[in-house]
Amino acid sequence: MSSEDQIHYIRFEANEHLSGVLALCEAEGWEIPNLTADRALESFLAPGVCTMIAVHEGNVVGFAKMQSDGVLQAHLSVMAVDVRFRKGGIGKRLVQEALSRCGGERVDLLSAEDSRFFYESFPHKVRSGYRIYPGEG
Repeated sequence: MSSEDQIHYIRFEANEHLSGVLALCEAEGWEIPNLTADRALESFLAPGVCTMIAVHEGNVVGFAKMQSDGVLQAHLSVMAVDVRFRKGGIGKRLVQEALSRCGGERVDLLSAEDSRFFYESFPHKVRSGYRIYPGEG
């Protein structure tokens, strides 16, 4: 929809970006149990977390939330780009910016099958993984 040079990449700021990030999550159909605006805000600003935002004409068009030990290991926990802005390099740049700001040499992640081709565009190794819920059951 727009050229990459019209996109600005900045760190998440609560008052400016929370509603835009939550709107992207809702547009993706992501239902997160017990998610409130306060809990989402707390997670985006938690220690060790770097949340990067892609902004176009004052609107949030993408975000990436990454946690890192600052040295070796990072984990991309959630990322979304507005459907009208996909395939323009925004997602790749968000991942690169988040890792650059958080620190680390590699990024682990879980993804939906339909995002496989995006993640395969990075140098990568495929590993099997689990999402566990130790507090349940």
